[in-house]
Amino acid sequence: MKKSSITILLLFFMSIIGLFLTNTPIYTRLLYLNSILLLGSWLWGKIALFGVELHRHSRSLRGNVGDIFDEYFEIKNDSFFASPWLEIHNNTPLPASAGSRLLVGIKKREKRSYLARTWLIQRGAFPLGPTLLSARDPLGLFRSEKTFPATSELIVLPLLVNITNFPAPPGLLPGGKVLRQKALGITPHAAGVREYAPGDALRRIHWKTSARRQKLMVKEFDQDPQSSVWIFLDAQKFVQVEKGDYEPLKNWDNWMLGRKPDFNLPPLTIEYGVTSAASLSHYFIQMRRAVGLIVAGQKNIVIPADRGLRQEEKILETLAFVQPEGKTPLEELVAAQAGQLSQGSSAVLITPSLSPKIIHAVDHLMRRKQRVTVVLLDAESFGGAEGSMTLEDTLKKSNIPLCRVRCGDDLGIALSSFYF
Repeated sequence: MKKSSITILLLFFMSIIGLFLTNTPIYTRLLYLNSILLLGSWLWGKIALFGVELHRHSRSLRGNVGDIFDEYFEIKNDSFFASPWLEIHNNTPLPASAGSRLLVGIKKREKRSYLARTWLIQRGAFPLGPTLLSARDPLGLFRSEKTFPATSELIVLPLLVNITNFPAPPGLLPGGKVLRQKALGITPHAAGVREYAPGDALRRIHWKTSARRQKLMVKEFDQDPQSSVWIFLDAQKFVQVEKGDYEPLKNWDNWMLGRKPDFNLPPLTIEYGVTSAASLSHYFIQMRRAVGLIVAGQKNIVIPADRGLRQEEKILETLAFVQPEGKTPLEELVAAQAGQLSQGSSAVLITPSLSPKIIHAVDHLMRRKQRVTVVLLDAESFGGAEGSMTLEDTLKKSNIPLCRVRCGDDLGIALSSFYF
C-alpha cells in the first residue's frame, strides 16, 4: 500500500478517536475532509474503467515454433472521463506472452494501441486471453478491474528445419506403372467416373458427363506410380527421455526490433521427433511426393498419403498436438499399419527406442517391399540409458539408411547426414 494511502487511513481513524475523546472542531473538520477523500477515491475507482474497451488482433493465427508472433492491443476510452493510468495484464497461457503494459494519461474519447511481440517456444493451441484491465484511484485505496475473455486462438505448429538431402523414395518401376487401385486424391491417371457423393471436391466433377446424364458425376483416379512416403513417429511414453536445464528465454528481449533469435529445441526426445517428422513432411511435399503420417500418441492417428500444401497443413496441425502418452510400441504400430502401405512405398521410422524389436519392424516393412530409413534419436545423449550405438551398428550391418540425432545437434544437418 502507498504511503499516501496509509496516511489518509491513519488520519481518518485519528479524527474519529480525537472527536470521540475531545469533541473539538478540528477533529470534526479533519473527519469531514477524510470522508470526502475516501468517498471521492471510491467513486473514482468505480468509474475508472467505465467505457474503456480493449481489442486484440493479429495478422495470422498460425505460427511455427521459433517464430515471432506479433499482436496488436487497442485501448479505447469512450467515457467522458480521462484515465490517468491503466494496467493491462495479458493472462494468456502462451509461454512468455508479451502484452502487459502500464498506460498513463489516456484522455476521454482517446484510442491507444501498441504492438506486443512474443517468441513462440512451445507448440500447441493457446487462447489469446483473457485480458485483465485494472485501474486505481489517485490515492491507491480502491482498485477496479475488468476482464475481457479470449476471442481467438493461436495454433503454434512445430519448428521446420532446412533439410538439404534425404534418401528419396524410388518409383515402382523405371518409367512408372499405373496402379489399378483407387486413390483418395487427384493423380494424373483418371480411371473413370462415378456418381457424386457428399464430401467429394467440386474440382473432381466431370461437367460434360454430368450434363449428359443430368446428375453430378465425379472423376476417379488410379494411384500414381511414384511411391509415397510414410512417416512413423514413435510417441510411446516409456521410451521418451528428457534432459533438464532448458532456459530458452534467458537472453530474450521482446523488444528486439524484429530480430529473430536462434532457437534451440527443448532437450526432449519427443520434441526432436516431432520436429523431424514435420521437417521431413515439408521436405517431401516440396518435392511433390505424397506423404502420410502414422503416430500413436494420445490416440492412434493415421493420415493417408497425399500431396500439396493442404496435406502439409494437416500433418503439421496434427503434430502440433502430439504428446508422449502412447502405449503402443513402434514395432506393434508398424505391424498394425504396414498393410495400408502400397507396394514400393518408403517408410521413415523416427524413434528413441533402444529395443532390438525395432529391427523386427524394419524387417517386416522390407518383406513387404518397402524402403526403410531410420531416424534414431540417441537416448543416451538426452540423459537416457546406453544402447543406441548397438542398435545403430545392427542397422548399419543390414544396410539400412540411418540418421543419428544427438541432443543439441543442428537437426537440419543431422537429418541431411545419413549412413548406410
